[in-house]
Amino acid sequence: MKPEIVLEFLSRVEKLKCAQRHCATSAGGPESVADHTFGCAVFALLIRDEFPQLDMDKVLEMCLIHDFGEAVTGDIPAFEKNGGDEKAEADALAGLLDCLPPKQRQRWSTLYQEMDALETDEAKLYKIIDRLEAVHQHNLSPLSSWIPLEYELNLTYGEKEADAFPYTRRLRQLLKQQTLEKTGK
Repeated sequence: MKPEIVLEFLSRVEKLKCAQRHCATSAGGPESVADHTFGCAVFALLIRDEFPQLDMDKVLEMCLIHDFGEAVTGDIPAFEKNGGDEKAEADALAGLLDCLPPKQRQRWSTLYQEMDALETDEAKLYKIIDRLEAVHQHNLSPLSSWIPLEYELNLTYGEKEADAFPYTRRLRQLLKQQTLEKTGK
């Protein structure tokens, strides 16, 4: 890939560092989309050996690119996102990828289709990581940053998805236990 294209694309996705998410960091400051992406990538690296049957390089790649569209649209919390928001993010992603050479653009477009379909174990694991990282970050953030619906949401978000694998089911149970302890329930 030409160096100019690398720098152009990096400039485009740099906006993920500026796009704030609803959640706060453990220090109480705003979490960025890039912060979340970093958390997902590290999560995938940490659990890689628990899934020797999966293509964990693909899972890691999914974790790294899953929110690229938000460099254009910004983040919309899961509890507010609708079909129109999903389409806007997909359109933003297509525009974002247009500067890439055809081979790279096709690779990531195909990967996004796999992620959206959630039919492969790799796509399912990426989605679990995406959800569980968000729950974990809420458990790290000050309770003063939570809105009322998050008390219930943090107990249930990603539960159904995490049931796909025994290991992620256990992780989700631990996160639920941490949420209960944090909220005093």
